[in-house]
Amino acid sequence: MERIPILKLGQFLLVTIQVDMHDQLAMTLQDDLTARIVKDRARGVLIDISALDIVDSFIGRMLSNIAAMARVLDAETVVVGMQPSVAITLVELGLSLPGIRTALNVDRGMELLRQSVEGGGAGADDGREVA
Repeated sequence: MERIPILKLGQFLLVTIQVDMHDQLAMTLQDDLTARIVKDRARGVLIDISALDIVDSFIGRMLSNIAAMARVLDAETVVVGMQPSVAITLVELGLSLPGIRTALNVDRGMELLRQSVEGGGAGADDGREVA
C-alpha cells in the first residue's frame, strides 16, 4: 500500500506530499497522521503541498479534516507551498479550509508552528495567517 512519509522534527511532524493525491491515499494519510500525532505527542503538523498541481473537493475536505482532527489532539496545522492553481481551485470549490494556517514555504510554516506552541494558540484573530 502506498503511504506518504511522516517525519518527526522535535515536537512537530512534517508531511511532504510528493505524489498525486488520490482518495485512498488521502484517507491513509489522515489515519497515519492522527496516529503519529498521538504516538509522538506532536504539537504541530506541517503539510507541504508544493508538489500538488491540482486538488479536488475531496482532497480539500481531507486537508480540512486532518486539521480538525489535529486540533482535537492538541496540535496545530500549517499547510505550505500552495500553488496558485490550487488556491484558485479551492476558492472556486468554496473550500475555505477552516482551522488551517498557511505559509508560502517550510521555513515560514515552521516559524508559525513555533509561535503557536510558544504562544499557546493561533496568532491571527481567525486562526489563519498567510505569509
